[in-house]
Amino acid sequence: MGKDVILIDTPDFGSEPYLIEIGDKTKITAGCRFINHDGAMYVIRSMEKFADARNFGRIKIGKNCFVGNNCTFLPGSQMGDNCILGAGSVLNSSMPSNTVYAGIPAKFICTIEEYGNKALKNNTLYPRELEKKRSELDLYISEQLPHIYKPVKQ
Repeated sequence: MGKDVILIDTPDFGSEPYLIEIGDKTKITAGCRFINHDGAMYVIRSMEKFADARNFGRIKIGKNCFVGNNCTFLPGSQMGDNCILGAGSVLNSSMPSNTVYAGIPAKFICTIEEYGNKALKNNTLYPRELEKKRSELDLYISEQLPHIYKPVKQ
């Protein structure tokens, strides 16, 4: 595990945590799970032809990544650096650096650059000094944030 990694709750690192690599300054939120082997091998190993079937895979998360709530990583999956994996996603392949993926299975949504531009467009402005006192920030946002909601998708 890298430096300055933030774990919100303890992820389920599965039965082979030594096959997991997490880069510096990565944040993993609640309910995430790492699966480093294919447990379904149990079924086919009872057949002589597949008696030696085993399937393990490493999981790697790069530097400066964010993993949303309740994500699952499957064997052999990898996130590059500066990536975002959306809440509830199942990553079964690799994400290039500087990308945003989400879904089941996780698919490309946009680049980090596009995500950042969208974030600036929808930015919630408040005095930065309020970040030092969370209770004051919460009060400011609750009183100042407009009641604007996203339109219904057609």
